[in-house]
Amino acid sequence: MLNIADTLYDWCRAARPFALATVVQVSGSAPLPPGTALAVDADGTVVGSISGGCVEGAVYELCRQVLEDGGAPARARFGYSDDDAFAVGLTCGGEIDVLVQRVEPADGTRLTAVLEAVALGRPAAVAQIVDGPQRLLGRTLRVFGDTGAHDGSLGSEQADRTVAAQAHALLRAGRAGRIEVGGDADSCPERLSVLIHASAPRPRMLIFGAVDFAAALSRAGNLLGYRVTVCDARPVFATPARFPHADEVVVDWPHRYLEHTDVDARTAVCVLTHDTKFDIPLLRLALGLPVGYIGAMGSRRTHDHRLDLLREAGVPETRLALLHSPIGLDLGAHTPEETAVSITAEIIAHANRGSGLPLSRGTGPIHRHRTAGSPASGTSAAPAHV
Repeated sequence: MLNIADTLYDWCRAARPFALATVVQVSGSAPLPPGTALAVDADGTVVGSISGGCVEGAVYELCRQVLEDGGAPARARFGYSDDDAFAVGLTCGGEIDVLVQRVEPADGTRLTAVLEAVALGRPAAVAQIVDGPQRLLGRTLRVFGDTGAHDGSLGSEQADRTVAAQAHALLRAGRAGRIEVGGDADSCPERLSVLIHASAPRPRMLIFGAVDFAAALSRAGNLLGYRVTVCDARPVFATPARFPHADEVVVDWPHRYLEHTDVDARTAVCVLTHDTKFDIPLLRLALGLPVGYIGAMGSRRTHDHRLDLLREAGVPETRLALLHSPIGLDLGAHTPEETAVSITAEIIAHANRGSGLPLSRGTGPIHRHRTAGSPASGTSAAPAHV
């Protein structure tokens, strides 16, 4: 639901009842992941998408029905049917399960605080019961990552504590997920399937080297939802005017900046300086950090020389194997803009364990569930939103 957090926040503040349709499970190839939502208010206004257009009309009508009936949540499954070319279904061949529930003004009021946190970019999550006893379907627990607090109830204190702990773990990893809880005396007597909608801060892209390629890459990184930093030790080149798409431009020695800034498993480190006095101390440090991606620009000869220097600096082979160099996929890129596409394509493929090959040469589903290193898992293209 956090893919439409801004609109839901406005509706909740205005005490407007609405129907919320949430993708709760995906089988096979489907266009959007679990947690993606569509909502319809009493005036018929619709926001969001759950299938990229395939089944939106049917889900819209189901939302209108739930709003008018004011009854219990409804479940629906949409898949592909060869029997009827005009049947509502997914043209991609997969299946999705959708939960539709009516959100009353009182329920919306309880959601307001967590939706506001999401709008302000603070880590927050909504845990939603998507399978279990009918009377509990749609119940939510709100979890605030910056304070460690949670409110709401999923039916028992044990379940609340268990789910809140799982939600905090997912927020730290920057991703959403579906978990199973209950069925035992220690957590909750009733078995529950809970979908955790998580909104973590944007992942970081650290670009070292204030060059033309960095300007194009900062723009591409911004488009993908990264919080982009450009860092260079030369103040004449590291200026905000040269990098309008970067969130911040830092004048400092690259390794010194990296040593004192925050990184995590979603951080992408892109070294574009190809100057040993910058590269070696920077990469020596970066290869020892728990970041998601490390790439360095340069020719193959530069790469081989760089590896020799890093070995001399004491970097073990197991860490050197983490370095993507020469940076980027082989797209035949020449311009800074083409090179930026090459680099971001490699980052996406690495985060999602993609092959980097043309889809026409592969087999099996083309849609994959995002991993913790992916940017977007949603919201503001923000990763970790669903």
